[in-house]
Amino acid sequence: MSSKYKTGESTIAHFVTCTVIGWVDVFSREAYKEIVIKSLTYCQKEKGMKLYAYVIMTNHLHLIISSDSIGISDLMRDFKKYTSKQIIAAIIANNQESRKEWMLNMFRYAGSGNIANKEYQFWQHEFHPILLDTIEKQQQRLLYLHQNPVRAGIVWQPQDYKYSSAIDYYTELKEGLLEIECL
Repeated sequence: MSSKYKTGESTIAHFVTCTVIGWVDVFSREAYKEIVIKSLTYCQKEKGMKLYAYVIMTNHLHLIISSDSIGISDLMRDFKKYTSKQIIAAIIANNQESRKEWMLNMFRYAGSGNIANKEYQFWQHEFHPILLDTIEKQQQRLLYLHQNPVRAGIVWQPQDYKYSSAIDYYTELKEGLLEIECL
């Protein structure tokens, strides 16, 4: 499937977005966000991903990443495949999840229309890579990413959102949940 979004040289930073099927607010639960955090940590340590910025919203996430050892498309494919399996399993195992049946039905329905999935589809296929090959593009996307929780009304200041790299950019006292390389 062709798209206007194409990855460029993987050693150059890319802005990518991963969106949950149907914009389901899965990441309103901390346990599911923690799966994403652990997977990003793994990608940093084992797959050569350089993480410059991130934000995990209720139904999507934005990353600014590059890699010296694996292509951005391959990195995102592996990340999305692993996290989708882990999050679906966590939803199934969560007896306190009030939206379990509804979410699983949504993911099952999306998966039924896709021969590449056995049962569920969690992420939308595209990840909309944007090559950040200038300082202006980097700064624009960094600001956009960090302002997401502010625009959503979750926090007053970007650095107050736990699941974001804004704390690393806007404060000197604290470090965020993930190790990042500032742009």
